[in-house]
Amino acid sequence: MTESNANKQIARATGTVMAAIFFGQVIGLLRGIVVARTFGASPELDAFFAANRVSETLFLLVAGGALGSAFIPTFTGLLARDEKSAAWKLATAIANAVTLTLSLLALLVALFAPQVVRYALAPGLSTDPHLFSLTISLLRIQLISAVLFGLGGLIIGILNAHQIFLVPALTPALYQLGIIFGAIVLSPSMGIYGLAWGVVVGAALYLVVQIPSLFKLASPLRFPSGASSPKSQRIWGRLGGGLGLRDPNVLQVFLLMGPRLLGVAVVQLNFWVNTWLASKMVSGSVSGLYYGFSLMLMAQAVIAQSAAIAVMPTFSAQHALGQQDEMRSSLAATLRSVILLALPASAGLILLRQPLISILYQRGEFDERAVQIVAWALLWYAAGMIGHSIMEILTRAFYAQHDTKTPVIIGTVAMGLNVVFSLAFIRLFEAVGWMPHGGLALANSLATALEATTLFVVMRKRINGIEGKHILRGIVPSLVATLGMSVLIYGWLSLGQDLNAWILVPIGVVAGGGVYLAALWILRVPELQYLVNGVLRRIKKRLPNAKR
Repeated sequence: MTESNANKQIARATGTVMAAIFFGQVIGLLRGIVVARTFGASPELDAFFAANRVSETLFLLVAGGALGSAFIPTFTGLLARDEKSAAWKLATAIANAVTLTLSLLALLVALFAPQVVRYALAPGLSTDPHLFSLTISLLRIQLISAVLFGLGGLIIGILNAHQIFLVPALTPALYQLGIIFGAIVLSPSMGIYGLAWGVVVGAALYLVVQIPSLFKLASPLRFPSGASSPKSQRIWGRLGGGLGLRDPNVLQVFLLMGPRLLGVAVVQLNFWVNTWLASKMVSGSVSGLYYGFSLMLMAQAVIAQSAAIAVMPTFSAQHALGQQDEMRSSLAATLRSVILLALPASAGLILLRQPLISILYQRGEFDERAVQIVAWALLWYAAGMIGHSIMEILTRAFYAQHDTKTPVIIGTVAMGLNVVFSLAFIRLFEAVGWMPHGGLALANSLATALEATTLFVVMRKRINGIEGKHILRGIVPSLVATLGMSVLIYGWLSLGQDLNAWILVPIGVVAGGGVYLAALWILRVPELQYLVNGVLRRIKKRLPNAKR
């Protein structure tokens, strides 16, 4: 694959994933609106979010750690070398290992749920017998979702390795729909328990929707051309074998997975620490951090996660084929494009945070106090969007090189700093008279920025540069355009401070976005010109057909 073709493939895949993730984030916003209207920023919702942290941690530790950093690069490398039989044997072993491990861990956590909640997760909720019992029950229900997510995550890895991105990228939307179902249909009779069962329904949809696409790759009637074993004529032969502990590819995945597990554990430990600390703050702080981080993550997912998902198979194939120059070019182009989008998104969320949250959530049980709590968290989380976005891409480049140790070492140090920053900023915010949960968000943003910077320096040295001048030529005009956009939005908010939020936000977004794009066009940023020219070419191609 040539450098130009690789970048074009990445761009096409990124566009597909971005559109699907944007749809998923819209559904996620709808989910947030429904949940906020039903439960507000109540202690019961704090218990739900705290309990949800456990199943999410299990999934990320086992499935997320293995699939993102170890399985996908190895599986893609085998496909790139046309070793299809070995690739599917690897998928079999990992599927069984993920299912068995998650099932055992879920049972173990369910058994010791009271101790987990009281000593590790949310001691602040343990002081209230009702909230303590509720958190335990919600935790046990949601553990079912971890196993379903594990299998679904494996299928996503298989489909992405085959350059199939649309259906996997739509799976989060199905998960959100399950939670909406729980809030609207189940909660009226089951209360907050309905929301927990909605998580399980969403996880089941997350898995089931991908099965038809998997069957197209692996027909139940015929094994692909790379396999010859009679037992492999059915898909269950592929995904139902043993653990493959003697398979060198399986061992390689396990070896790569080890450091990544440590890295994910450290990151999740930080989230647990945040929940632990926030549970001792004013009621609603846990929910405020969750909503604030989720809003930042929604924008970051559309911008950076879409690009990271799309670029991972290409990075892996380039590394497997020894194409370092092509990988350097692809990495530089991806970083530059992500920064061009992350800068204005970060500024926009910071400036429009309060009216935006009012529009999205302020109804029902979600009052003005809840708006203030979430807006304060979002302010400090949004400041870290650029660091989160850059890190998302760089970690995929390391994983594609079968290096999980470097990101883990850097991430462990950064997350250790996060804990130190959290404790320091809580005291600082309290001394100034600010809500202390904002210090937790700021600590996360600062630690992530340091982590992204370190990853960039190490990767630049490893591949003899990342075309820094090319990236800088994109950052400078983006900074100028973001400044112009910010001035306009700030002025608009000052002039329209008495206007309804439904007027402030849409006009601010459209006007600010228009200024940003106009500035990029005047400064002749190639990415925008390529996009406009591509759209015009498609329009011209369709016009003759329309006339006929």
